[in-house]
Amino acid sequence: MGTAPDPSSQKSWLDRLGQVFLGEPKDREELVEILHDAQERNLFDLGALAMIEGVLQVSELRVRDIMVPRSQMVVVEEEHSVQEMLPIIIESAHSRFPVIGDSRDEVVGVLLAKDLLRYFVEDNREEFNIEDILRPAFIVPESKRLNILLNEFRNSRNHMAIIVDEYGGVSGLVTIEDVLEQIVGDITDEHDLEEDQYITYSEEDNYALVKGLTPIEDFNEFFETTFEDDEFDTIGGLVTHLFGRVPKRGESVGKREFTFEVVRADSRRLHLLKVTRAE
Repeated sequence: MGTAPDPSSQKSWLDRLGQVFLGEPKDREELVEILHDAQERNLFDLGALAMIEGVLQVSELRVRDIMVPRSQMVVVEEEHSVQEMLPIIIESAHSRFPVIGDSRDEVVGVLLAKDLLRYFVEDNREEFNIEDILRPAFIVPESKRLNILLNEFRNSRNHMAIIVDEYGGVSGLVTIEDVLEQIVGDITDEHDLEEDQYITYSEEDNYALVKGLTPIEDFNEFFETTFEDDEFDTIGGLVTHLFGRVPKRGESVGKREFTFEVVRADSRRLHLLKVTRAE
């Protein structure tokens, strides 16, 4: 049997909880402290606490903080035939794809993979015209707050948004799953880095763990190399380009004296790389 809580300490916590309903706590830090105190008293479990904190965080984050960069977007081209689209759709396993014109700055709409099924079932691929099934693109600015975007997703029933910068250029995309992940959390493992840490190096094992979103400029500074950042902003974008697709965990590729091994990735982007350098 568990030990009964100390009545005096319980009264102290109830007093603080009462302050919540009287306009207290005065700031977020005090609120989080009360929530942690409540969890320690087994009023709810750690999973619930993490989700509550995730909800608080969503109100502070902006789209730019979680978007998939344009270099890592899996897209299909407006001029693609069904046969050309099929390998991209199968390999990525996505359900929605931005459709581009002459460049990634020209998103003409969104393609739902399920809308292609009838062209295979009815064997009428030659009649395919992407304009017949193209859905309008949902465009939002980088600066939009995630809680507002989540409401817009719910009201409009869109599941994907194309993100544009202040000049109207496409800077990435975000899905409703990306936003919800900020609340429920994602799968972590022993390789996870601190939130503000892009690169960590192990001298003993002679390799570095590098986040996919590490700016190429930072990678160059750390490794004293000169990878170009004209076409790709992040090391994840560069490695994705080397593969020609979004790679899977355990796959590796080389460039110059470096070997990049995928430690963690999902169907849309790279999250973490193991980088080794030839002696």
